[in-house]
Amino acid sequence: MRRLPNLNVRRLLALLAVSPLVTACGGPSAVTPSQASTAAPRGLPVEVVRVAPRDLSRQVSVSAPVEALHHIEVASQIAGVITLLEVEAGDRVEKGAVLATLDVRETRAELARARALLGEQQVNLERLEKLRARNYIDEASLSIAKTGLAVAQAEVGLWETRVSFGTVRAPISGIVTARYFEPGEAIAQHAPLLALADFSQLVVRFGLSELDVAGLEAGDAVPVTVDALGPEVTLPGTLRRIMPATESASRLVTLEVALPDTDRAPLRLGYLARTTLVVDRRDNVLAVPISSVGLRAGGSYVMVVNDRNQLQQREVEVGVSRGNWREITGGLAAGEAVVTSSPADLTAGEAVRIVRELDASA
Repeated sequence: MRRLPNLNVRRLLALLAVSPLVTACGGPSAVTPSQASTAAPRGLPVEVVRVAPRDLSRQVSVSAPVEALHHIEVASQIAGVITLLEVEAGDRVEKGAVLATLDVRETRAELARARALLGEQQVNLERLEKLRARNYIDEASLSIAKTGLAVAQAEVGLWETRVSFGTVRAPISGIVTARYFEPGEAIAQHAPLLALADFSQLVVRFGLSELDVAGLEAGDAVPVTVDALGPEVTLPGTLRRIMPATESASRLVTLEVALPDTDRAPLRLGYLARTTLVVDRRDNVLAVPISSVGLRAGGSYVMVVNDRNQLQQREVEVGVSRGNWREITGGLAAGEAVVTSSPADLTAGEAVRIVRELDASA
């Protein structure tokens, strides 16, 4: 290997040592102190939010099964054996239609006996009236006969009513939802025989806290979804009534929402319905993050960035809090830039630079 002369090596090392100094002191990438001062950003970096209208309404979501407004159990007025049961669950019936008949042969026999006694009392009264006309009997005897006739008439009416109870009729128009007995079975007096529901008016009933019903009233629109119909189907329900008293056990107030008819699919009793109620409406109100609001003896305040990029302390009037936002009822206008960090850590008049801007309406 050929070795370089010592002189050439020395020159090469000298050039390498001087090269960085030349670049640092006079090269094109050098920055003067005045240039460095000009390039450096000035002011405290802050994040701001532009004040804008926002929806701070409070909502409550509830779910409950679909019910019929009129859902009753049809009971037998008398005890007896069922001889005929005309309907089954799912059948539609009209008001007054015969649902079932009971064996009332004994009752009819009692009715025949009562009618015979009534005829006897009528004949007896007519005979006594003739005797009274001739003064053969006193008025008291005639009065007793009249009373006996009245009792006999009442007895006939009683047994006629009991015979009519042997035919069970639909008290309302609707659909049979349950049948509890079969023909040939004995049924006790006042025992439920069938369940009948009027599907022309379906409702959803649910309970709300007494604190949530103050802003609600009958007639309010209530959007309702039913799981069986899918989340994309919203039914325009109407708040039908608010019960006047709370439930003693739960301390909740029952609300009743009327459902409209739906052509997509028939609603069935027990389907799970869901709704979201606006219990405190506060839409289009000015709001800032809760972290922007400071408290002191005089009230609440925020820090606003003015046109000169300086902090300005602003007294504000506040309303409700919803999530991370606080309602501003006075002291701010839409579009103003409010610092999102705690104002207690900032000084009025301090120069700032905005590094991030949020939208209060988002």
